[in-house]
Amino acid sequence: MQAAAETRAHPDPGSLPLPPGTGEGIGATAATDPSPDPSPAPAPGPPRMHRRLLALVFPRLATERWLRRGAPGGLLAVAGPPHAPEIACMTPEAAAAGIRRGMRLADARAIVPALVTRPADPAEDARLLRQLARWATHYTPLAAPQEPDAVLLDTTGAAHLFGGEAAVMAETVARLADLGLTAEAGLADTPGAALALARFAPGTVAAPGATFRAIGELPVEAAGLDPAACATLRSLGLSTLAEAVRLPRAGFARRFGVQALGVLDRLIGAAPAPISPMQTERPFAASLSFPDPIGLAADVMAGLERLLAQLCARLDTAHRGARSLRLTLVRADRESVHLDVALARPSRDPALIARLFARHVEAADAGYGIDRLRLLATRTEPLVPAQQGGARDKAGEDALALMLGTLGNRVGFDRVTRFLPAESHIPERAFTTAAAAYSEPGRWPTGGPARPLAMFPPEPLAVEAGGKPPRAFRWRRRSLRLAAAAGPERIAPEWWLDDPAWRDGPRDYWQVETAEGLRLWLFLTPLTGAWNVQGLFA
Repeated sequence: MQAAAETRAHPDPGSLPLPPGTGEGIGATAATDPSPDPSPAPAPGPPRMHRRLLALVFPRLATERWLRRGAPGGLLAVAGPPHAPEIACMTPEAAAAGIRRGMRLADARAIVPALVTRPADPAEDARLLRQLARWATHYTPLAAPQEPDAVLLDTTGAAHLFGGEAAVMAETVARLADLGLTAEAGLADTPGAALALARFAPGTVAAPGATFRAIGELPVEAAGLDPAACATLRSLGLSTLAEAVRLPRAGFARRFGVQALGVLDRLIGAAPAPISPMQTERPFAASLSFPDPIGLAADVMAGLERLLAQLCARLDTAHRGARSLRLTLVRADRESVHLDVALARPSRDPALIARLFARHVEAADAGYGIDRLRLLATRTEPLVPAQQGGARDKAGEDALALMLGTLGNRVGFDRVTRFLPAESHIPERAFTTAAAAYSEPGRWPTGGPARPLAMFPPEPLAVEAGGKPPRAFRWRRRSLRLAAAAGPERIAPEWWLDDPAWRDGPRDYWQVETAEGLRLWLFLTPLTGAWNVQGLFA
């Protein structure tokens, strides 16, 4: 006892702030308390409110994200990365069949041949976590995603609004289950302790100020230490958090590093553990109220121009452009009329956007008058300043964007397409189509053999007088005579693609001009001796 007293009189300056009677550092214990709580002792004075954090862990986030997108249920697993795929997540049915996290995909398929897999996508998982954090702001304004699979909610002073801590935990888990997401929850005074309870003792609510007693018997893996450190602790016979926390601090830091010691400090509340709540972006919006109701389209357009000037100035400051906007007309009868337009490319040009809204404003029902206008950029994209090639170039680009925007808003942007070059020497595969609003004009190759203005599937012709190309032939019920010809140009099929139209082998193409004035693109298939027409030149 004398030795113990001397130890308390000369404490290790690097030890944890332990309550009286807990001995030296995190390694010694007092004889009077077999399981002390090494969390910091409360300061003298009036009782303070303990910080309370709710952790929501999603153990099957990746697979359930795919299930929400329509992937088949049952034996489903998510594997990644592509170069050496391993099982990263699986459904309960797959786990019951013997699939384990970290298993190589080839081994998993050998065990369960019927296993359905989807590729891992950490970016999409992180995006879903951010959406869940926004969803959690229903319970508290402080919610933060914790990649790769958790969300933290600071419920300090807010849980009583939902019936208490146990009630808010049960409600969040139930509501997430309705959304098709499995969540495991834990609630404690520190983020690390809440996550440890959610992962290793789901459903546990640690009493305020008694976090260590709630997590002390959890395995050392619950601390969030490096797997190698956890393996070393177990090799020393230390299997629980309580045993790890009571180790001498100096020896622990020498063996595992100062960062690992900081993990334990934050876990038990001996060091601050702030969380960074997700910042909500301020919407790009502007509104305008009128002293008296207005009803003329010209008045609405005048108000819209004022709103566009404000909105586009903010977009310019943020280096962004609008891709879709909504103008809301709040009528005197409290009804609202929503007018939506989309743009073919990001823009912050007020005149261009106003012209797209003009037709919708003309057709809008003003009712007994409009009291208020609100303009919102519902979708924006980065649009950094760029050097313009000149006033004429900018006018041409604006005219094209206006035309695409006008057509897209009327018939749908996916229906307004453009041709883009493709890497293929096969004529009918040398181009592809894409929505003009979501693609940039391609660079078409220059030089090389001429190609017809109009191309169609091969049409057979009947040879009336032989030759290469034939001196006379019949096509589309017309008899034609050869006047001039250039060729041949041999084009071979792409052997790595099985195209039924090219199974007859190479073709010899000719550009011919007939006495009747037609300029045709003919080809001969040497293997079959058949002649066909595939295009018309201008």
